[in-house]
Amino acid sequence: MKHGILIVLVQLFSSFLLQAQKADLYVKSGEKSLYLEHKVAPKESFFSVGRLYNVHPKHIAGFNKLDINKGLQIDQRLRIPLTDTNFTQKGNSGTPVYFKAGAPISLVQVSQSHNNVPASILRSWNGLSGDQVKKDSKLIIGFLLSKEMPSVTIKAKPVAATEEKVENTPPPPVLVEAKKEPVKPAEEPAPQQEIKQPEIRQPVKKEEKPVSPPVIEPGTENMGYFKTSFDQQVKKSPVSKEETVTSGIFKTASGWQDQKYYMLIDGVAPGTIIRISNPSNTRVIFAKVLGEMNGIRQNEGFTIRMSNAAAAALAITDTEKFIVKINY
Repeated sequence: MKHGILIVLVQLFSSFLLQAQKADLYVKSGEKSLYLEHKVAPKESFFSVGRLYNVHPKHIAGFNKLDINKGLQIDQRLRIPLTDTNFTQKGNSGTPVYFKAGAPISLVQVSQSHNNVPASILRSWNGLSGDQVKKDSKLIIGFLLSKEMPSVTIKAKPVAATEEKVENTPPPPVLVEAKKEPVKPAEEPAPQQEIKQPEIRQPVKKEEKPVSPPVIEPGTENMGYFKTSFDQQVKKSPVSKEETVTSGIFKTASGWQDQKYYMLIDGVAPGTIIRISNPSNTRVIFAKVLGEMNGIRQNEGFTIRMSNAAAAALAITDTEKFIVKINY
């Protein structure tokens, strides 16, 4: 009987901790980037927390300076990095990430401390009309992109009609007292002269030459955001490796509009830019390394994995396994 009661209490306690994880997400500022704080619940691991926040487990371990092989402890506090892969400050959909004002502050200051997100977007997300934020106010500063978290769509709140009317009302006219001029005696009217109408000339229309669209070389328009970074990287460290590898795909919301492509590979430092080409059609992209692949069973049989946006830019239709060539 006592054993059964103990099991029920443990289950209730675990449920309470899991519900706590679903509370509002509040942003925190680190030395280099923004992050969230996660309290570890029973049976959670680096991999389950990574799935929850859409972050690679090794990235979480490295961000917290922890050994991924030692596991986690209940109630341990983890910092969850907010990156291009799992966090966006564009659009209006996802899991809201909030900032709480500890003192009166302006929207410009909020913007400067949160990746310079435009103040106009902050007003739209939070239905604000002014630039001043009161103490203890809760502002949306972006959205977490995760299939494990509840997603919402924020609709822009219109500014009150009275405020709009005040802003657009012109200032009252200034009244100036007219000076009284002495009345002059009437003079005889001068004889009327024939007034010649000026000749009206039609303006000569200049022929407008059609502007030809810029010429874009085939295959270069989708190389990606990191091409310039690769060119700078090559100047410091020339390309020394060229391999034909087996690749797979991981899904992410990044890259579809900003052309920021990412990949996973063992033995290469995170942040390195790698040139990837499709031998079947000579298309080329440039992708940034997020981390390694070893230690994850799903990666067996693959040399690299790339984001689904990167694969689409290479015109790859096989979503299971395919061959590409890499240079770095």
